[in-house]
Amino acid sequence: MENAETILVIILSTFLAIFLALAIVLTIKLIKIVNRVNHITEAAEHIVDKAEHAAEIMSKAAAPAAIGNLIANLADAVAGRKSKRKKR
Repeated sequence: MENAETILVIILSTFLAIFLALAIVLTIKLIKIVNRVNHITEAAEHIVDKAEHAAEIMSKAAAPAAIGNLIANLADAVAGRKSKRKKR
């Protein structure tokens, strides 16, 4: 019976060593993947910050541009009315 127990202990310890080595390798791979994901999220945050800054600049520039466009349209409308009055 001792031989069967010894063989069983050897087999179980071998499988334990294999699973331990596999767990170590998988843990290292998981750490590398997490580091890459962190790097990607930092890059994405940087891009979003740039987009927010550009949108802020555009929104600040849009109001004066709209006012300028309104003044130009009013000037064209007034000039158009004056030219229509002269034609009558």
